[in-house]
Amino acid sequence: MRLWSIHPRYFDAQALTSSWREGLIAQRVLQEPGSSLRAHPQLQRFLEADEPLEAIAAYLNGVADEAQERDIVFDRARVVAAGVLPEPLVVTDGQLDYEWGNLRRHLLGRSPDVASRWAKVWRPQPHPVFVVVGGGVASWELA
Repeated sequence: MRLWSIHPRYFDAQALTSSWREGLIAQRVLQEPGSSLRAHPQLQRFLEADEPLEAIAAYLNGVADEAQERDIVFDRARVVAAGVLPEPLVVTDGQLDYEWGNLRRHLLGRSPDVASRWAKVWRPQPHPVFVVVGGGVASWELA
């Protein structure tokens, strides 16, 4: 499961669709308190939010907004919460840089045109649910 901290505008169609599907899986896992998948490292920051379901809903809405910009329709009725966060989630600049390197490698391999479009971007903007702070790669990423 990969729940990117990067703004979905940088995604190719495959990453956009994967983010939607994996976000829906994350939402389902967050709804099931006894699920063993709740220990998945990618869910940690959503579980730490005051309202985990609102946090994942906001994440999904950001992905759906980008899809809509591209005339791709994701079924927003599948999002179980309004997606209203009292405050944004936090992502470190080190984590954003780490993910950007990973995404760029994926794009170079499967969507060189998209990789080329973003080649001059040193650090991407975060997904709208995140605010960037200083710091290294997240501990859950390296686990």
